[in-house]
Amino acid sequence: MATFMGINLFGLFGQLLVGLINGSFYALLSLGLAIIFGLLKIINFAQGAIYMLGAFAAYLALQYFGIGYWAALIVVPLVVGLLGVLMERFLIRPIANEDHLYSLLLTFGVALVLQGMFTHMFGSSGLSYAIPDALKGGTKLPFMYLPNYRAWIIIASLIVCVGTWWMIEKTKLGAYLRAGTENPALMQAFGINVPLMVTLTFGFGVALAGFAGVMAAPVYSVSPDMGSNILIVVFAIVVIGGMGSIGGAIITGLGMGIVEGLTKYFYPEASNTVIFLVMVIVLLIKPAGLFGKEA
Repeated sequence: MATFMGINLFGLFGQLLVGLINGSFYALLSLGLAIIFGLLKIINFAQGAIYMLGAFAAYLALQYFGIGYWAALIVVPLVVGLLGVLMERFLIRPIANEDHLYSLLLTFGVALVLQGMFTHMFGSSGLSYAIPDALKGGTKLPFMYLPNYRAWIIIASLIVCVGTWWMIEKTKLGAYLRAGTENPALMQAFGINVPLMVTLTFGFGVALAGFAGVMAAPVYSVSPDMGSNILIVVFAIVVIGGMGSIGGAIITGLGMGIVEGLTKYFYPEASNTVIFLVMVIVLLIKPAGLFGKEA
């Protein structure tokens, strides 16, 4: 068994892999929250439930419609994004000018409804979703065994996160999005349909959660509780990175996953609380977050 300075390298790299996988999901979910809050100033507490909905949608699509994993990666985010569009148009827009607390309470209620509905229909026990044949097996590395599907999660998450960051920060569409939320009257004067842009942005933010749910289905048990278990951690990560910081959400999500993995190896008792401890320290030193801008 390979060791270095008393450290079991197999165990250490194994926990780092688990941390990177968790961090990949943290990054995707945090990115969706950062987009919705940073551009629209909406606190979406239903993001975890929509992540759960994405996993269930993949499971149901396979069981009842024969839609496999690869097709579900495209179809499910589109369906979930459409649900987000309807949610913004008919639930959130009527209270758009109210205090942020109203959107938080509303989306929290939506999350409870979704979780309760799926618990009633499927129970609280988890359902299994098979890894696609193309990604079964793994690669033997010097200090660990790397399952192909775990590697795919990390790569796909990075591609989606970096692509989203580039679109928002470096393209004309992203400039329109930022300008439309900062000065909607001016953008409408230039002929930009700002309400439609807001609706589509919200739909895209929740579609990221649906995409993460599909990728999570073969790794974690598909259950109604899977969204609520991760949501508080993701909100803590968004706070650490800086509310509304797109790049901060991605970097912090991946970083906190690695920190969590290292903690599981060196001090397992603190693995469930280390992210919240980091959040407290960051808020004491820099209340706006690591990548946030001071008001």
